[in-house]
Amino acid sequence: MYRKVFEALITWKSSPRRKPLVLKGARQVGKTWLMTEFARQAYDDSIYISFDKDVDAVKIFDETKDPKLILERLGLIRSRAITPGRTLIILDEIQECPNALGSLKYFNEDANEYHVITAGSLLGTYLAKPMSYPVGKVNLLNVYPLTFEEYLAAADKGMYQYFCSVKSGVDYVSAFHERMTEDYRKYLIIGGMPECVQSWVNNAAPEEITAIQEEIVSFYENDVTKHSGKVNSGRILQIFRSIVPQLAKENNEKFMYAAIAKSARAKDFEDAIEWLVSSGIAYRILNVSKPEYPLRAYEMLNHFKLFLLDAGLLKHIAGLTNKSVLLAEAFKFKGQLAENYVLEELMPLLGQAPHFYSFAQEREIDFVLQHGEEIIPLEVKSGGSKTAVSFKNYIARRSPKTAVRLSTNEFLKNGAITNIPLYFVGKLFELISEV
Repeated sequence: MYRKVFEALITWKSSPRRKPLVLKGARQVGKTWLMTEFARQAYDDSIYISFDKDVDAVKIFDETKDPKLILERLGLIRSRAITPGRTLIILDEIQECPNALGSLKYFNEDANEYHVITAGSLLGTYLAKPMSYPVGKVNLLNVYPLTFEEYLAAADKGMYQYFCSVKSGVDYVSAFHERMTEDYRKYLIIGGMPECVQSWVNNAAPEEITAIQEEIVSFYENDVTKHSGKVNSGRILQIFRSIVPQLAKENNEKFMYAAIAKSARAKDFEDAIEWLVSSGIAYRILNVSKPEYPLRAYEMLNHFKLFLLDAGLLKHIAGLTNKSVLLAEAFKFKGQLAENYVLEELMPLLGQAPHFYSFAQEREIDFVLQHGEEIIPLEVKSGGSKTAVSFKNYIARRSPKTAVRLSTNEFLKNGAITNIPLYFVGKLFELISEV
């Protein structure tokens, strides 16, 4: 399975700034597969340790912090030589062994010639705690569900080749539009969770996709009850289960605590939201008071929206039928599903969450991006409609150099507005560049 993040792993291996690498990402996004496949392709050998199963390895890390002694003992237990630069040391489910996480500091300082990569379920929530890991002594890499590009690589290789060939607007081919739009709608149903994509490629059984998605949602809810620590698990579940209703609100200009319960207050749920965002299960985007450079200077920390990490899971939780999505039927949640998809594509593209701009009641720009010193407004249309009063008003008032409408229409530059098909969100910067 093609994963673009593999390129970052190859770069890490030869980087002069290489330190022990920590993969961050939600459960089931493919971190373990990435580590083992990376070892298979890029190294002569590997030592794989999963701390939720390997009691002997836990004992080794609990008894010493000396990386050379740790490696000597691991090599003896596995009857294998561990060679610098040739053996990849994989420490999986590292949150189950805090001493192993702490040892990464000493690997960096005293044995950085050895290549170490780590991951773990809900590791993001652990790393979010103060002093819980060796800050500055590790490299961090985010892992997301499969993007639409990665889905194409697995499910429609012909269209994947076309996707890769598009380097600017002149490479757009109108004849492929319908097929690419069909693939986009399938992606909304299947989503980007690796097990779902692999199941579709192997079996093309919709009922199997539904079963897998239900299992993943159950895994997430079980993780909340088992691994929430000092954060109230009931409140985390309330937030998680409110994401769909929150997005479906008539005026969805921000997350409303009152929609959870009339007496709900921000201070009671802040930790729960942080837990979901740190775990990678939810994405949070902030409103800005001004859509100006630099956007971070104008963030409104108490004015935000929450989305799910995967459109397929959102579609499943919302109870949408495959028929309504595939045949582009009219339903009220259609726009929110498209927005969630766009956000998923933007996260790995930008390396961080974008912003939105809500400047008056019922007047909103879905996303605003900072590209260098330029601020780019994005309007998301789930269909082919071009009616967007707020978008046109924004352009008239602020005269942005570039404004983007994402829709099911074909690629077209028309004055200040560039219409980009939804399936090309990942090519956004190529398609707005001057030829």
